[in-house]
Amino acid sequence: MPGRIQQTARLGDQLLHALTLTGATRPKVCLLQTAMGDDRTRYAMGFEAFNHAGCDVAQLTVFPQPSDDPEALLNSCDLVWVGGGSVANLLALWELHGIGPAMRSAWENGVILGGVSAGSICWHTGGTTDSYGPKLQPVTNGLALLPYANGVHYDSEEERRPLLHELVGNGTLSPVAYATDDRTGILYEGLDAVAVLTDYPVDVANGPAAYLVERTGTSVTETRLAPGSIGG
Repeated sequence: MPGRIQQTARLGDQLLHALTLTGATRPKVCLLQTAMGDDRTRYAMGFEAFNHAGCDVAQLTVFPQPSDDPEALLNSCDLVWVGGGSVANLLALWELHGIGPAMRSAWENGVILGGVSAGSICWHTGGTTDSYGPKLQPVTNGLALLPYANGVHYDSEEERRPLLHELVGNGTLSPVAYATDDRTGILYEGLDAVAVLTDYPVDVANGPAAYLVERTGTSVTETRLAPGSIGG
């Protein structure tokens, strides 16, 4: 890890690892809280956490209008981090303001992209969401930078797993999906899932993990992916 990035209780291990991946001594981080309506408190918390970790921090807001040119800002950063909330609203606003193509441009230029909950689903083809009300429903218009469906909150919301299996099985979602328990994430290099990361030490055999859900013919299978390298 670059010397000026200091461990702090304010950021979990996944974000500290993401900062390391940038290779920058003082990474520039862009925060987006579109899914929570650009909540000021969340931006303040993010600025404080990343500043304590030795970063320069920017934000891209859309209320009442975009705060910056999305493509120019995102491509100037080392890491983009997207918060949770309503993924349906996030995707609608990003389409309205051209943020999706700007994200693709940043990704193709080597900017590290990441996020939590809605900020995870958005990079995939779709997933399960409560954006439309208390009953979980599919969202299918993700940015599709990654050609898979995505399941979040796998261990904390019991309806998530069976619905993901159903939607993968009936073709509503992509035939391959990756899902994660809370405070667990998947590191992709290009289109390949290469590692399962956690925010704290866990029981690798029985603790929080990620999952590969696949449709083969008429059946759906789920494979647990333990924290650490995938397939290693």
